[in-house]
Amino acid sequence: MKKTFIALTLLASAASSQAAVFDFNGTINNHNDIVTTAFSLNSDATNVRVWTDSFKNGLNFDPITAVWKKTGSAWALVGQNDDASNVGPNQTRFDSGLIFNQLSAGSYLFTVATFNNFANGSLLSQGFKFDGQTPIALANWAQPSNHSNMGRNWSLHLSGVDTAVAPVPEPETYALMGMGLLGLMAARRRKAKQA
Repeated sequence: MKKTFIALTLLASAASSQAAVFDFNGTINNHNDIVTTAFSLNSDATNVRVWTDSFKNGLNFDPITAVWKKTGSAWALVGQNDDASNVGPNQTRFDSGLIFNQLSAGSYLFTVATFNNFANGSLLSQGFKFDGQTPIALANWAQPSNHSNMGRNWSLHLSGVDTAVAPVPEPETYALMGMGLLGLMAARRRKAKQA
């Protein structure tokens, strides 16, 4: 399964606040790119909202959003939405988002994809509909129910969560970065022992 995750920074830092609103934005290049943002809840929460307001009445691509919860070693689908323009401010037709009246404590992912790149199943490891397809630049792609030459901009928001992290690279890249950091730390320890 090949997914492209969009990175704002290679080593994103967590922003922490209780029941805060977190805002992130960036651009995607291809029709099968997936924007993934991690967030967490320290305790059970009410009125958690996650949404996009990037469609801008057709200026940018038509998004699909989903929320996934960490369950053991897997990410399980909590909810997926195509069109919801009533979740947060500044949304227009075909924007997307989810409202949770009750959401349990834990670690979550919020994904944004292009319509109609829906999740293939109830686990993130099952991927998305456009996985394996040759990437098509948004400027050249006639998105279903939209048009060609649409904007690449996305804007996403999370409200009522405790922490949120800027979108990260795909898991393989992130794992390699983690191994590199572990190697660097081990090298520093060896140097410290030799000194």
